[in-house]
Amino acid sequence: MPGSAATTRMGWVKALTFLTKFPTQVRLCWRLFRDARVAIWPKALLVGALAYVALPTDFVPDVIPFLGQLDDAVIIATAARWFVRWCPTRVVQEHLTAITGRRLA
Repeated sequence: MPGSAATTRMGWVKALTFLTKFPTQVRLCWRLFRDARVAIWPKALLVGALAYVALPTDFVPDVIPFLGQLDDAVIIATAARWFVRWCPTRVVQEHLTAITGRRLA
């Protein structure tokens, strides 16, 4: 199957990129959550996702190895992504600059 090795390699590159940026994303979400300029609805989305993970009921029960934790991780990652997208761009940029020490394009 041509290209399958390249596809696998790209998957690993994306995973490693995600892991290296993860601490910055957590800090960004925390700073945005505490920022008064961010509306309540993005914050409610993030709280709802965290509540879903904390509740004992799940789409995929946590007793199923790997898959039980994977659905929680996907929900948190998706909610965090939407949260940042729903925040004002100027505010996100300001916090990213403060976290990384450089202006991002």
